[in-house]
Amino acid sequence: MGGLSGWIFIGLAASSLGSASGQAPQLAQAYSQPAYAQPVTSGWESYKTYLTGRARTAGVREATIQAVIPYLRLNDRVIELDRAQRPTAISNSAYPPSFGPYLDRHITSSLISRGQARYSTHWRNLSRIQSAYGVDPSVIIAIYGKETSYGSITGSFDLLDALATLAYEGRRRTMFEDEFIAALKLLDQGVRRWTLKGSYAGATGYPQFMPTVALRLRSDGDGDGYADIWRNEDDAFASIANYLRDAGWKRNLPWGVPVRVPSTLNRAAIKSRLNPPRCPAVYRRHSRWLSVAEWRSLGVVPIGRSLPDSEIVTLMETPGAYAEGYLLTTNYRAILDYNCSNFYAMGIGLLANAIAAR
Repeated sequence: MGGLSGWIFIGLAASSLGSASGQAPQLAQAYSQPAYAQPVTSGWESYKTYLTGRARTAGVREATIQAVIPYLRLNDRVIELDRAQRPTAISNSAYPPSFGPYLDRHITSSLISRGQARYSTHWRNLSRIQSAYGVDPSVIIAIYGKETSYGSITGSFDLLDALATLAYEGRRRTMFEDEFIAALKLLDQGVRRWTLKGSYAGATGYPQFMPTVALRLRSDGDGDGYADIWRNEDDAFASIANYLRDAGWKRNLPWGVPVRVPSTLNRAAIKSRLNPPRCPAVYRRHSRWLSVAEWRSLGVVPIGRSLPDSEIVTLMETPGAYAEGYLLTTNYRAILDYNCSNFYAMGIGLLANAIAAR
């Protein structure tokens, strides 16, 4: 792929940013605190100078810095969307919310049929990807379908503007500065500037990777020597597989199996005592880890496809999800790593099952 030629404007950039290194210590101190409580238009030009210093320290090519940072624009729509985000409410009800309404919206006949078409069309490369990474092709296709409706909705925000805006706003400054620097490094690797479009929050390409993930895990899926997650579906499939493998996916193991849950099950005895640092509300719905044999002894019996008796799994009761509950393997946790939501992960698993049942 080509580099940065054709859009480098060194003259103006050098004159406007030439003093950045001398201001770096003062600017670093100035931007160590969140800006979201302040008028967001104040200090934008100084913040771009600060970003220049950060990029240089991170080893980004000077040509890339000069081509991008002077021309960054503060995006008010990005700020509006970010501030509209609210934490998901935690239900105090003794009965967990049903999966039914979510699954009705996210496992549609259109998603299934289009997923089956991709599955068939790309089977040769999907089979090779499965051999290389160990991830079930149907799960790869389900994630692709869920993230971007099979490539039709990938986001239209300019990634560099969006990430710089979110970093400047300051609610999650360190995270978005790191993502901004990673996006610059993608340009250093030859990704075209116009390619870097995505969601307002910085997810990009067919897999909707954040730039730090794209730098680390994008993979070549068709053997042409280049991993293009923005225009090449096979590269996107390999990249999703690489992500899941990196998250702990175990070869030849389903994400979970439906089970019957007896009314006599002592739920207090199987309650997890773990206090995970990430997504505690998500994992609160999961039981202790027990072997399949131990679950059988408690009357929790798989329906249809089974698992080895020695496999360690956790139980989640799932009203509205086609079964009373599922025994979930570590592969379900890998899907949660992609998006830490039981609704998301269960939707991916069940969509994958439907795609594979063609």
